[in-house]
Amino acid sequence: MSVGSTHRTLREAVVDELRGMITRGDLKPGDRLVEDRLAERLGVSRNPVREAIRALESTGLVEVRPRKGAYVSSFDLEDVRKLLQLRALLEAYAAELAAGRDDAEGLARLTAVLEDGRRASAGDDLVRAAECHREFHVAIEQMAGNPYLGHAVAPLRHQTELVFSVLSSHREGMSWEEHQRIRDAIAAGDVTGARDATYAHMTAVVTALESAHPAGP
Repeated sequence: MSVGSTHRTLREAVVDELRGMITRGDLKPGDRLVEDRLAERLGVSRNPVREAIRALESTGLVEVRPRKGAYVSSFDLEDVRKLLQLRALLEAYAAELAAGRDDAEGLARLTAVLEDGRRASAGDDLVRAAECHREFHVAIEQMAGNPYLGHAVAPLRHQTELVFSVLSSHREGMSWEEHQRIRDAIAAGDVTGARDATYAHMTAVVTALESAHPAGP
């Protein structure tokens, strides 16, 4: 399908296509993103490719190195582990707060995102599934009622985006079950259960990352 065949702007379409190539592993960590080659591959000019690369840089998926060009981001296992551990604490706290509040609209949004994510995974739409993962956790932060949480978690999410993309094809089914447990605990007003389920979900990501990228001797 041509990247220009939807109602999205061309830049948005190219962003989605490049994100998908990274998510599927067509473009791997450390690969250089050569504008001319990508433009030819996608059937577009260099300009939307350049704009898409800049957009993806802000998500952490792409790294632009001065005088060297743009690359699919790589990660240091120990650094990412520390980032995920900190994010786990904040995400668990957000779920705890969300479970303690009566927010029917927020819960409906959480349920809708969960169902959308399952459908995306079943249809092998890893890009949309990744978006739903983010939207699910953002929805919880909004339900928590503390506007500072989002500001605290956002930079951590950007820096760990690549990890979730790399692991997405390996954990999709299990991950949605983990999200379901978080949603159910929030719906039940189970503060402890929501916190523990969220922390367990984030810890499982760390474990999966370590299994997929074991540390050297």
